[in-house]
Amino acid sequence: MATIDKSTFNSGYSEVNGLKMYYEIYGQGKPLVLIHGGGSTIQSNFEKAIPLFAKDRRVIAVELQAHGRTSDRNADLSFEQDADDIATLLKNLAIDKADFFGFSNGGTTTLQIAIRHSEIVDKIIIGSALAKRNGVPEWFWDFMKQAKLENMPEQLKTAYKHVAADTNGLQIMHDRDAKRMLNFKDIPDEQIKSIKAPTLIIIGDKDIITPEHAIELHRQIANAELAIIPGGHGEYIGEITTIKADFKESELIIPLIDKFLSKKVEQTTIEQLSSSYGK
Repeated sequence: MATIDKSTFNSGYSEVNGLKMYYEIYGQGKPLVLIHGGGSTIQSNFEKAIPLFAKDRRVIAVELQAHGRTSDRNADLSFEQDADDIATLLKNLAIDKADFFGFSNGGTTTLQIAIRHSEIVDKIIIGSALAKRNGVPEWFWDFMKQAKLENMPEQLKTAYKHVAADTNGLQIMHDRDAKRMLNFKDIPDEQIKSIKAPTLIIIGDKDIITPEHAIELHRQIANAELAIIPGGHGEYIGEITTIKADFKESELIIPLIDKFLSKKVEQTTIEQLSSSYGK
């Protein structure tokens, strides 16, 4: 089991657009920002993966509005605002450019970072991310209409209560997340196509996100790669609700992500192809 070098660990709060935003920093090297999903904390999404990422990278893990240790503001959640909050946090931390890995709702936020703040982005990894309402089965939207705190996975409720200063915020977090999903609107095609950053799209073959949606994203983002991994929503990173008794660290896809982040960018343009064939 990989362990964390405590000498490189740092955590704190930053004043971000009216929030006291919590972050953790592990390791040294090129920055990699980890963005959790809805109803989650840093640990419930990334506890298994962080020690592996931090071996040769500076990992910055964040908690977004109303989640975990970060405060709430008197405003509904939006993926656009989350993207702006992360951009402000990185400015406060004097980080000019980074790679980003967002899971689930965090993946949708990562898309918005690439769209709204392309100047701070090197590469992005979007894990099980939604960009269009048709990217999930119809039952998902019916389920969200009936969303209640008592139906939230116990592992996520426990993870929140373990770190939050005020555990009464759990209901607020749940309700804000549910409302955001009910009101979710498609990201316009032209915005998705505007993403120039090298992109790795990941889903599980038994994910909530459909393979067709991941394939469509792959087609729309010019410099994208696609990986469909056996397993469910977040199983490939050891998300807390997917952990089984026979969990093995070796089954996580961190080596695949490492390979993507480490390789040099090779963009083959239509002009280059035309030139080659014309010779």
